[in-house]
Parts: sequence; C-alpha cells; structure tokens
Amino acid sequence: MLRSSLLRAWVQRAVASRFPGHEVAIEPASTDASFRRYFRVYLPDGETRVVMDAPPDKEDCRPFLKVAALFAAAGVHVPQVLAEDLEQGFLLLSDLGTTTYLQALREHKAAEQLYRDANQALLAIQLASQPGVLPDYDRELLARELALFPDWYLGRHLGITLDQRTGDTLRNAFAAILANNLGQPRVFVHRDYHSRNLMIGTTESLAFPASPGVLDFQDAVFGPLTYDLVSLYRDAYIQWPEDQELDFVIRYWEAARRAGLPVAADFHDFYRDYEWMGVQRQLKVLGIFARLYHRDGKDNYLADMPRVQAYLRRTCERYRELRPLARLLDTIEERQPNVGYTF
Repeated sequence: MLRSSLLRAWVQRAVASRFPGHEVAIEPASTDASFRRYFRVYLPDGETRVVMDAPPDKEDCRPFLKVAALFAAAGVHVPQVLAEDLEQGFLLLSDLGTTTYLQALREHKAAEQLYRDANQALLAIQLASQPGVLPDYDRELLARELALFPDWYLGRHLGITLDQRTGDTLRNAFAAILANNLGQPRVFVHRDYHSRNLMIGTTESLAFPASPGVLDFQDAVFGPLTYDLVSLYRDAYIQWPEDQELDFVIRYWEAARRAGLPVAADFHDFYRDYEWMGVQRQLKVLGIFARLYHRDGKDNYLADMPRVQAYLRRTCERYRELRPLARLLDTIEERQPNVGYTF
C-alpha cells in the first residue's frame, strides 16, 4: 500500500471515535529539510489537526515526543500529541496555525512584539534546562556540522579542491570557533529556532496568549547558550539592519540576566560569543543548503545563501582570529559556482 494510503487510513482510525462514519479531508501542509512531511486534517466540525509523516526507516518520532513533553512542561506552546503510531511513523498533532513569523514579519507586522514573545519563549526553554536529559551538543557534533562547509559547500557546490595552506586556514579557524562555542554556558538548544519554525498564535492557543507556536524541535540538544539566539536574529530567511538586530539581542540579554541565566555580565563579551556561535551556524547552514540542493534536489534554499554568506563575512572581518577565514571567503566569492579549481 502506498504511504499516502497508509496515512489516510490511520488518520481515519484516529478520529473514528469522535466522527464515526465521516470521511475527513487531508491536504499537504508543508515539508521541511528532512524526510518528514506534514498534512492538515479538516474535521467535520470545522476544526483542523496536523499529521506528521515521518517514515520510520528515515526518521524517528521519539525525540519529537520527548522534546515536546519537555518544552510543554516549561510552558512553551508546542503541538499537543493527540495520537501516535511509532511503528508507522505517524503523529496526529494539534494545529498551531498557518502563519509563520516569516510571513508576518515580511508583512511588517509588529516585529518588536513578535521578537519579544520569541525571546520569552526561548528564555522558558533555557530556564528549564538540565544536563543529561537531551543529547550533548559536544565537540564531535559541532565539528561534524562544520565539516559540511568544506565537504558540501566548497567541494560539491563550488567544485573547490583545497590545497594544504587553505586546509590549514580552515582547520585553524574551526579550532578557534569550537573553543569559543564549547566555552559558553550550556542550556537546552532548540537548534532551529527561526522565523519558519515560529507560528503566530491562533484561537486554539489562548493558554499561550503571548507565546509563539514552536515547531521542528526534534533535534534539540544541550549546548551553547547563544545558539538559538543567533538562529533567531541571524535568520537565514530574513535579515535586519545590524542596529535593529543589536537592539533585539540586548533585550534578550537584559531579560536573561533578570531571569538568572548564566549570560556574561558584560554585553560586549556576550555579543562576541553570539557572533562566534553564528559563524559555526552559518558555515553549517551553507553546507546544509548545498547538500539539500545536490543530494535532495531542493533548490529553493539557494536563494538564501547570499544572506548567510553576508552574516559570515561580517563577523569574520570583525575579529582578528577569523580574518584568515575572511580572506578565504573573499577568494571563494570571486569565483562562479560549480567551476572546479584549486587554491
């Protein structure tokens, strides 16, 4: 049986006790950068639900269930799990609506209020943090993510073969980045806390009047405190002038200090950590976007690469230890994609 037929039959069974004899409408809702797909279910009474389709040979629903419970207990607005079938990889979830932060922000709707709410939800996640509950965002994982940049962005996307000197530049930069990242205070990290994964509240979210709906948290870990913040304010999908970004980040830092989170007492030190964490994420994201294109045939992420490159370049030019990486980026960006050459 086709997977779509399996999903439809499972949904019908999941809602049969409430709507016996009624067929429900199911339409595609969204996909993401993994193998997961989402469908919106339209019930006979006018309400909607969302079905996650996570093929069990490619995805594991258990981390989603675990993190959903952790974040819900912290008072964060996440989908409620209404039914589950781990063997088939199906979850029936409450519907957090159809309007993402990205859509609202592009329509210039109340950016300050939306980001204030996003900061508060992030603080709730971080204040709930405990070691040993989620996987560690350790050196091995951070380094594996950095390796996506030379492997997929430089090697596969740009066709670059690195010589010894250039390889040394990358290794030295990666060592400095990891030293900074691993020296930061550690909290729960959503790991993709940005405008496409935050939803504007609906009438079903009255229990969370000032909280975004939070999605796509199944890869959460225990790691550097600034990671989610840089995901939010150096978003791959929308960019703010740096003075506006600075204001958003200061507001978070002030609230985090009041809440007792272990942020640096000096904002300059905190912002440095934030920027260096951003370099790790931006290198990773460039590699991921290249992999999504070349391996998975998803070309819609290519348009967002220049924004990520701009973030990366700005930080590398600002810090002495990262300027060799900035010079490497200068050389790379003068070339055309998919033209093979050796430095």
